[in-house]
Amino acid sequence: MMTQTDQRLRDPEWMAHRYAPGSDSFHFRLVPRARRSEVPFLTDEYLGSDTNVIDVPRARLGALFEGAPPGRLNFVFHSAFCGSTMLAHAFDREGVSSSLSEPVALNDLVGFRRRGGDPKAVEALASATLRLLGRTYPGEQAVVVKPSNIVNPLIPALLGLAPDARGVLLHADLDDFLASVAKKGLWCRLWGRELLRGYLTDGFVDLGFSPEDLFLQSDLQVAAVGWLAQQQFFARLLGSPDTRLRALRAGDLVMRPEAAIAACSAHFGLATDEDALPQTRAIGRDSKTGGAFDRARFEAERQKVRAAHGDELEKVAAWARAVAATFGIPLDLPRQLLSG
Repeated sequence: MMTQTDQRLRDPEWMAHRYAPGSDSFHFRLVPRARRSEVPFLTDEYLGSDTNVIDVPRARLGALFEGAPPGRLNFVFHSAFCGSTMLAHAFDREGVSSSLSEPVALNDLVGFRRRGGDPKAVEALASATLRLLGRTYPGEQAVVVKPSNIVNPLIPALLGLAPDARGVLLHADLDDFLASVAKKGLWCRLWGRELLRGYLTDGFVDLGFSPEDLFLQSDLQVAAVGWLAQQQFFARLLGSPDTRLRALRAGDLVMRPEAAIAACSAHFGLATDEDALPQTRAIGRDSKTGGAFDRARFEAERQKVRAAHGDELEKVAAWARAVAATFGIPLDLPRQLLSG
């Protein structure tokens, strides 16, 4: 029998925020739609603390779903530093679709797997997580989810569990990716090492480097290895018979946002009012700060970073290109949404 709490949680404003393996339960918190579009990521760092959290054992989810049609999901997968947050927020369109930018429940799924979760248990948890994230607002067509890029090794599994879902692989150019890491400083260099450590745990890196080799690499080399592993994986996915995945260059999104968003909408099978696209709030907004996005300033900052770190960036990029050539990793991906 459905309780009053179950009735409340049927409202998609109550987001499945975290998964707690100790109690095998999901933590729900109330995150209004407007708040979701204000923050870059749906993490406690940006949402703030909340004591109004409802814990639901996974065994109780059947009552929550009872009589509710399954939602439809689409995904924005990405390589980081490529405008993925802006793209995700562009799909917060009332009456059409809503979006979730890096929901932590998917990170918890990755953690469960990395701690040795049995494959069948991981699959069951993934299925429940997607069911919760895919709850649409009344009258809308889909939810567009942008996972953190630590979720990338699970892309085939997620698509297998959501057979109606489509995905975009948004990817940064190698040089721009490395420049972003250099620009963001020490914390981002450490982030690159943390990302690669997780990918190694996942068995996601197949580039011939021993642990000793990686230990001797510079911060930017380590970041480049993470980029290469993602690019190799993306190329492999795009080379498969499954046509539900398409690629999108970050440069195309930045320079041609209306065209890129319209192409993504068509790929996702979402109704598109092209006349309304220039008014989409995500376009022209810095998704991290909420301020105006200035292309001239963006390019000036990029040139400044390259001037300050030019020697390091040039040498690491040349090294990464040599690794890519050795392993047949394309620097640009096939099956692009936008040509040129």
